[in-house]
Amino acid sequence: MERRTFLRSASAGAGAVAFSGTLWQGAAAAGTAPAGAGPYGPLRAPDANGVALPEGFRSRVVARSSLPVGGLRWHPAPDGGACYPDGDGWVYVSNSEVPLVGGASAIRFRADGSVDRAYRILEGTNLNCAGGATPWRTWLSCEEIHRGRVFETDPYGRREAVAHHAMGRFKHEAAACDPDRRVVYLTEDESDGCFYRYVPQVWGDLSRGRLEVLCESAGGGVEWREVPDPSAPLFGRQTRRQVDTARHFDGGEGCHYAHGVCWFTTKGDNRVWAYDAERGELSVVYDRDSPLDGVDNITGTSAGDLYVAEDGGNMEINVITPEGVVAPVVRLDGHGDSEITGPASGSGTGRASTGPFPRQGGAVACGAPGAAGRAGDRPRV
Repeated sequence: MERRTFLRSASAGAGAVAFSGTLWQGAAAAGTAPAGAGPYGPLRAPDANGVALPEGFRSRVVARSSLPVGGLRWHPAPDGGACYPDGDGWVYVSNSEVPLVGGASAIRFRADGSVDRAYRILEGTNLNCAGGATPWRTWLSCEEIHRGRVFETDPYGRREAVAHHAMGRFKHEAAACDPDRRVVYLTEDESDGCFYRYVPQVWGDLSRGRLEVLCESAGGGVEWREVPDPSAPLFGRQTRRQVDTARHFDGGEGCHYAHGVCWFTTKGDNRVWAYDAERGELSVVYDRDSPLDGVDNITGTSAGDLYVAEDGGNMEINVITPEGVVAPVVRLDGHGDSEITGPASGSGTGRASTGPFPRQGGAVACGAPGAAGRAGDRPRV
């Protein structure tokens, strides 16, 4: 295979794409960046937890699958996650990507970073992979199975989870809310999967709405078209096959919305995409073999940095900066048969390590399915 190029300027349809606003405005002119050239400096040798971090950072193991934490036996195969403020502390939620009993759990942390309690927020679902946080502080937990569902859950454990069938029955991966256009973007983990958006009738109530799929337009760009039957009957045409002009992607994974752009990853071809919602344009912003390999979960910070976790590769989380720098910020040793999952960030909420964060926006919490879920202390921001 010919070595791919970073930050291709051609859109997925035709023509060139310029990113909107100040976010990533210089990225198109940026070249490749060597590992270790990121804002946090190179990684040191792995610590006692097997976590390699930049100078000044330290890791902490919070929970291990099948062992008790905060009064709960922590679930196996942790996957997508998010952080939520809770008084002077915070809550971290995590999916369980196992069959039949997957669901999701939450850990509440006190202000000093100690664990207050842990509890289940979703039970009896199937292969809950990724999902996404909503602006009204709920967690969308997505089933990665044939005709999978999206469940809206309460991170604080006060309300029962609700399945939203109008958001489509397909092999769901991740969700990202766009409060500017009042839609929810959805990825599909199929080798010919699609990229969707859900338009609720009332913003903040996902029970009723319209599912749309990103399509090729006659002019060479992209456009949204309604999916005729989001319920995708068991023996009927699946959502990705219902609109002839639908744009197909090789294994949709994580997605993250910020500053008018929805960023999403496709693991089959190792790409990071940007859908510019303001201009209605699609582009590839990462298309290389290294340092990122096996792109999967993605999150971002208010500073404009993206954090992309690997499923495979050398088990890293890499930062992609608005200046076009790509560099590792976390590497896990000893989990070669696993993946890094559940990165979550937010100013004053996300926690993964104590360290000298020079950029605004918080830190990252993550887990390794079948191994140790990792989160940590309040960062010095």
